[in-house]
Amino acid sequence: MTLRIAYARIMQESHPLSPVHTTLDDFRSTHFLDGAALAQATTPRGHEVPGFLRNAELSGFIRASQQLGGVEPVPTFSAWTASGGPLARECFDQLRERLVDALRGAGRIDGLYLCLHGAMCAEGIVDADSRLIEAARSVLGDRPIGVSHDLHANLTRDRVRLSDVLCAYQTNPHRDHVSTGFRTGSLLIRTLKREVSPRMAWRSLPMFLGGGPNLDFWPPLRSVMRRMKQIAKAPSMLDASVLTVHPFNDHPELGWSTLTIADGRSDLAEAYADELAEACWRVRRQLPPEFLSASEAIERARRSRLARRLGCVMFADTSDVTTAGATGENTALLRALIEQGSDLRAYVPLRDPAAVATLWEHPAGSHVEITVGGKLDPARNAPLLLRGKLRVRREVHGYKRVAVVDVGKTSVILTEGPALAFQPALYKDVGLDPLSADVVVVKNYFPFLLYFLPYYRKVYFVKTKGITDWDAVHGLPFDGPMWPRDDVSDWRERDAKRRARVVQTAE
Repeated sequence: MTLRIAYARIMQESHPLSPVHTTLDDFRSTHFLDGAALAQATTPRGHEVPGFLRNAELSGFIRASQQLGGVEPVPTFSAWTASGGPLARECFDQLRERLVDALRGAGRIDGLYLCLHGAMCAEGIVDADSRLIEAARSVLGDRPIGVSHDLHANLTRDRVRLSDVLCAYQTNPHRDHVSTGFRTGSLLIRTLKREVSPRMAWRSLPMFLGGGPNLDFWPPLRSVMRRMKQIAKAPSMLDASVLTVHPFNDHPELGWSTLTIADGRSDLAEAYADELAEACWRVRRQLPPEFLSASEAIERARRSRLARRLGCVMFADTSDVTTAGATGENTALLRALIEQGSDLRAYVPLRDPAAVATLWEHPAGSHVEITVGGKLDPARNAPLLLRGKLRVRREVHGYKRVAVVDVGKTSVILTEGPALAFQPALYKDVGLDPLSADVVVVKNYFPFLLYFLPYYRKVYFVKTKGITDWDAVHGLPFDGPMWPRDDVSDWRERDAKRRARVVQTAE
């Protein structure tokens, strides 16, 4: 009998310190597909996540279904939005109810592939991603559920308990969305066909930083990821994942984790999960490099004449990383470039819906005076007065309305929606060529390194002060000492407590 496997996505990475809650409108304006539209988007000629990826996890699941055969994929819905503040409770409840309704209305379902980020936060909810799997489980009963996660997910006991198969990205910057969906889908299908009997084991480490710059192809994390892939291919093994966690998460049991899946061999899965955890713990003392101040970065860019002649210099605004959930309205780096780097041609993105609404009433080419910043998170972000020329105003997919104001040689790209700004498309869509700039600012940690590869010749990570500074996580409510905030000598006691925790669903 043909297996009917439903597939769905509810995906967002949240930052609990952001005061701007994520709403259902944020999902609808970014990516929200269901039924036939989702089925079309995941075909070879489809476009799964416009403006981000042509093919992603759900396309990978479809490929696994086609390759293994005997499967009828059943599209339910896919909701994805940019990183931001925690989901408003109403938003979370609506998405959870939609998932339940979609599964109940799908007819006979033999299993489910559920694509989740793994670092979602929601008002009044503990472990939001697990609560979504729990909702699906209320419909499917003991039928198999396969879950995929971002590498920065925070793995929990509930997550492992509620899933039959769980696989995570194996790259950072992430470039294996499709293969992650394929791995998860393949294991789920083989489980349903009774070709394999997955046994999962995991470990949880009380650490939120380590592994140097945290790139899978760069030391010291490279050796850990290489060993992870060797384990995944070992006899009787089905998969292995190392999750290096999104540190800005309000779950008290935060930390790096390892997860292994063996075919009918719990002992083997346990041994390999333990080995990987030890490998992760060994690289904890190798922390990310110190970031530059705005003044230091500007001076280095000024001295990088050859780099600016051959391409551009990129500044990553590490204190206001929108792809980690920041608001995108930190004006500190913009102020420094206007005041100290006026000789440099710079592009700087900033989110300010109110400023965009005001500028929308002015014609392109007009001289404007407008205050930006200090509206979404006024306690942390200072306002800044801009006097300049309105270059262009335009609607851009994923950013809603966008207005560009030139202040001397600095072009300020003001967005109504989240100022993700980790791809060249935003700049090009408003007529700004990255190769024509001396400095291009992004509010991103990792993915921009891939997308801007043809343009930059040097990259500087810049710290001002904001909610995506590494030390911002220190005030979050952990379940005990946490590396590197605290000197933690051993991980095993906390891991044992986390894995043995009594599960209590919080509402």
